Amino acid sequence: MRAQFILSEIGIGLRRNLSMTISVVLVTFVCLTFLGAAALLQAQIDKMKDDWYDKVEVSVFLCPANSAAPTCAAGEVTEEQREDILAALAAPQVAEFVQEIYPESKEQAFAAFQRQFGDQFWASAATADDMNASLRIKLTDPEQYQVVADVVSGRPGVESVEDQRRLFDNLFLVLDRATWAAAGLAAIMLLAAVLLITTTIRLSALSRRRETGIMRLVGASNLFIQLPFMLEGAIAATLGAALAIGGLWLGVEYLVTDWLGQSVTWIPYVGTSDVLAIAPLLVVVAFVLAAVSSLVTLSRYTKV
Repeated sequence: MRAQFILSEIGIGLRRNLSMTISVVLVTFVCLTFLGAAALLQAQIDKMKDDWYDKVEVSVFLCPANSAAPTCAAGEVTEEQREDILAALAAPQVAEFVQEIYPESKEQAFAAFQRQFGDQFWASAATADDMNASLRIKLTDPEQYQVVADVVSGRPGVESVEDQRRLFDNLFLVLDRATWAAAGLAAIMLLAAVLLITTTIRLSALSRRRETGIMRLVGASNLFIQLPFMLEGAIAATLGAALAIGGLWLGVEYLVTDWLGQSVTWIPYVGTSDVLAIAPLLVVVAFVLAAVSSLVTLSRYTKV
């Protein structure tokens, strides 16, 4: 009997404030979509870092014939200088950070250049003599780049040292800022959702003030009186969370997996499993929204 009464009260409240309930669902949907997008974007960044950083190499570019670098004053790198560089990399204090060294000649560098840029008109003017011989160093830990760079930088025969990870850091910086922007928008929308749910519960409580007064007179407890209002907010917030989860799932499935995944295949993308992984978080946030709004409102507006 009590459950039936509570359900009937919930139905009455939702019907009386239908437009406000729809507004709560939509605002919750938008804010949780932003929150979920921020979580998925961070998961995407983590996947890319895990995949790309493991493939990062340190490139030691050796002196070509005509270089203005001070370490290349003697001209093109000699075999003796090359051996000295390799010996420095094989030293005990450095060797533990070096997984593998791949020498690349000017001819090999030119072949790679042609594979990458051969279809460009300006690439036809380049020759193998324009390329740098190099040493590609695979690190056991990409975070230890500076240790290896300090050992080879400034040595005779070394024109420059480049860490491929730096090429990705700017991209990750942009993506991190996008994550924070999405999270900031989500926070603003969460505040809007709390205010809107609070308003909805307040209007519902004011419209049924007579009924709550009668319930108080016949000895109903605070929890029994307030429960229908709390459940109204929880239902609206949960519907918003369900819409957000569905929207994120569709976005990942059709935009990321089917479109981006088919167009750009060398990037590890988030999948629908990642959406399902954050789904409980979004539902919990929805319940917290409803709980906070209920606590702010009901203690005041259900008094008789």
